[in-house]
Amino acid sequence: MLLTIDVGNTHTVLGLFDGEDIVEHWRISTDARRTADELAVLLQGLMGRHPLLGRDLGDNIDGIAVCSTVPSVLHELREVTRRYYGDIPAVLVEPGVRTGVPVITDNPKEVGADRVINAAAAVELYGGPCIIVDFGTATTYDAVTARGEYAGGAIAPGVEISVEALGMRGAQLRKVELSPPRQVIGKNTVESMQSGIVYGFAAQVDGVVERMRRELSEQPDSVTVIATGGLAPLVLREATVIDEHEPWLTLIGLRLVFERNSPRH
Repeated sequence: MLLTIDVGNTHTVLGLFDGEDIVEHWRISTDARRTADELAVLLQGLMGRHPLLGRDLGDNIDGIAVCSTVPSVLHELREVTRRYYGDIPAVLVEPGVRTGVPVITDNPKEVGADRVINAAAAVELYGGPCIIVDFGTATTYDAVTARGEYAGGAIAPGVEISVEALGMRGAQLRKVELSPPRQVIGKNTVESMQSGIVYGFAAQVDGVVERMRRELSEQPDSVTVIATGGLAPLVLREATVIDEHEPWLTLIGLRLVFERNSPRH
């Protein structure tokens, strides 16, 4: 089985693959202060009681794939794989790792590893051209050409960032539960904020994606739009441009990259 680890700015998502099937997953907070030893204990605690795994992670895991948008966490995970699981093949996504996705931006090194990984998975699952909307700490829009090239994208403040900023800067506003309101015209402050968040972000997705479609292809309707990320379900029903929802897109991409880089493949 393959353990995949996607470290985001806010959350870290772990997925366990048996072949091409994801059989278990976990979501934890990302803490840049955790040491390699703490991360090793956390991994063992999450998986030690799983019925598919033995008490020792190395008993059943035959590969580990990691990508991280937080450099300090990537450093510590590198130490985890070296110190605790040195006999298990590990692929950490960084410059030099084969992703199968040509990056044709002005400076390819600026593109986050998770965005390239998402593109690899999207091309494998749906083909190009496509646009990936990832609802994370930031809401990112990634454009992939018909030839499977990462062409660039857009970055907007994420849903949670916007809610926190609104609560901090609005004297009579507060942080609210992220859930769809009963209607667009809110009858109280909480519903009004929820309406602005849900329908505002849905409209942003529709607007940005429609513009990207026209730039990406002479046949905009041929562009597949894939949503992923922990907050995608909040907007899915209201955005009109989403074709597919794949919550494990990054983990699937990590599996593909592991297969392309592992000496066993």
